[in-house]
Amino acid sequence: MSTRIGIGVIGFGWMGQAHSRGCRRAPSYFPDRAYEPEMVIVSDTVAERRDDAVRSFGFREATADWHDVVTHPDVDVVFVTAPNMLHVEMAVAAAANGKHIFCEKPVGGTPPQTVEAERAARHAGVITGVGYNYRWAPLVQYARQLIADGVIGEVTNYYGRFFSMYGSDPLGLLSWRFLVDQAGHGVSTDILSHSVDLAHSLIGPIVKLVGTGETFIRERPLPKGGGTHYDRGAPGDPTGAVTNEDYVGMMCVFENGARGTFEACRSMVGPESQNMFEVYGTKGCIRWNFEKMNELQVYVAADHAHTGFTTVYGGDRFPHHGRFVPGSANGIGFEDLICIEDHEFLESVAAGRQHRPGFAEAVQFVSVQQAFLDSWADGAWHDVLDLTEE
Repeated sequence: MSTRIGIGVIGFGWMGQAHSRGCRRAPSYFPDRAYEPEMVIVSDTVAERRDDAVRSFGFREATADWHDVVTHPDVDVVFVTAPNMLHVEMAVAAAANGKHIFCEKPVGGTPPQTVEAERAARHAGVITGVGYNYRWAPLVQYARQLIADGVIGEVTNYYGRFFSMYGSDPLGLLSWRFLVDQAGHGVSTDILSHSVDLAHSLIGPIVKLVGTGETFIRERPLPKGGGTHYDRGAPGDPTGAVTNEDYVGMMCVFENGARGTFEACRSMVGPESQNMFEVYGTKGCIRWNFEKMNELQVYVAADHAHTGFTTVYGGDRFPHHGRFVPGSANGIGFEDLICIEDHEFLESVAAGRQHRPGFAEAVQFVSVQQAFLDSWADGAWHDVLDLTEE
């Protein structure tokens, strides 16, 4: 018998809408599910979004006050998809009201905020999830299995990067995303988190690192009554200072002895959404790039070492891919990953088990981030210390 799960969403921008679609779509793709989602209530400060949530997404209620979501008696799960620096207050309030929580990354804009949210949720005994959605790409799941099965041998080197152009336009508005008091840190929070989480999932924890960072576009046009980082100002518009970083890079050592290199940048020109990894082992290599999400490059040395890469195309033989489309080389998309992610989280809630990745995995990342920030400040190697607090 399926478990009814009442859904509440805080913030109805792109990700709030994506998760709402994910929860609504999941029953049609996963008939063997253990849950029945019910779209209960959404909060947003924009009246048009609230109206659309009821009219187009099937929510019973919509409100301007997010507190109504975390206190609603019919809500079992709260999806937190508001701007970064609001996440912790909302997550802590949801935990205090006994609600399970799915929070978009970053759980906190700074490491201490993420630690606070994880502690509150753990003490409240609620189930948590965090939006590291790239873990759920079917070919990433397949790569993880190949590595675990020893197909590429002992892992010796890892390269992870997330290069995006969303901040490459100097006329892109100075939205909250570029301000440390509203977003927290820049790309070390925003997109490096995805890259490091993939590495944690694929080969394990990082124990030591050295890093650097830079802000290449230091001034941006001020918004005129709203706007996102995708909106543009005009030459001559008043500007304000960018207060978090455009670029980060680090070298690291993993617990298993492998060496790694990571980069993340939002201001470079060329890569559109290049979240990618390369894993090198004693018997081969695996590489994946989200820009070609439905392709995996695999190199396995056979009788000699010069066999070349094989392209493996996504298909219904890989985890969950066949839920969306049959056959091979018929691709799935970003919001399909969100749907898979939401399904897996709701399955965890229905089963009463802690989900992965949850807030504990978010703390695992910010432990790396804090070591990176310390290293950037003094130029030295730093050990990664577990920031989890009792």
